Amino acid sequence: MVCGLGAGLLLAGPLAQLISARATAGGNPALTNPFAAWSGGMDRQDILILGTDVGGGNTDVIATLRVDGKQTSITQIPRDTYIEAESFGPVKINALYNLGGIEAVKREISQRLGRPIQHHLVVNLSSIRQMADVLGGIEVDVPKRMVYVDRSQGLSIDLQPGMQTLRGKDLEGFLRFRHDETGDLGRMDRQQLALKSLFRKLTRPEYLVRLPALMMAARRDIKTDLGPMELGGLITAMGSTQLDTQRLDGRPFYKGGISYWDAVWPAPENDPLEAGNEGQANATNARHRFLF
Repeated sequence: MVCGLGAGLLLAGPLAQLISARATAGGNPALTNPFAAWSGGMDRQDILILGTDVGGGNTDVIATLRVDGKQTSITQIPRDTYIEAESFGPVKINALYNLGGIEAVKREISQRLGRPIQHHLVVNLSSIRQMADVLGGIEVDVPKRMVYVDRSQGLSIDLQPGMQTLRGKDLEGFLRFRHDETGDLGRMDRQQLALKSLFRKLTRPEYLVRLPALMMAARRDIKTDLGPMELGGLITAMGSTQLDTQRLDGRPFYKGGISYWDAVWPAPENDPLEAGNEGQANATNARHRFLF
């Protein structure tokens, strides 16, 4: 033990100087990124992202993520989207996770996208507090005054308008607020702002190395089939792309006093014209059966 400690002390100085010299010389940054070797395996794979409420039941956030070449696409699915689920009948899409778990959500969304969803990432929104603290918060432009209190969920929102760094409960409140005239659509717009800010921050090298600490802080509130290196590779791959965020288009409608969203799903990639016509016809027939 004494010999080992002595050798370590003797080598510590020269090794530190060598690493510092290589960094100063501007070597390949990929060599210092432990996740770089895993980044290629995440290309053209669809990943389902779900954000559950504090109770872990319904999903407040539903989105798909796909890295394709030089672009990362995040498509938000409105939580009130009406679907005729294979096993549960007519429901809002945000109830699927509570009814049938992650596999039910993946199955239903895969069928409507026309391609399989390979991976999933389920995040309890309470973990946003821990993750934001590890990152030092994210900068967002709060569009207006936001005030709302829900004691049953331990939610207290009190935000002033303007550019600011949000973390912890303030960031969670910004992402969950929907109590104004824009409702869920306004909340999705604010989620896009936060996603873009988080994307810019996470993909910077100085924050990428914090990924293990970030995962440890939120490990109890994250469920995923991605390993730590795969998750790091995904974020590394995203770092060299342009981020495009969008939400499914559609229109609201009511049935039995309940508000739904009639979503327009994208045509499958295999045969866009034929599949798009068939998908539109199926969606129309489904809505007709539901409404009449």
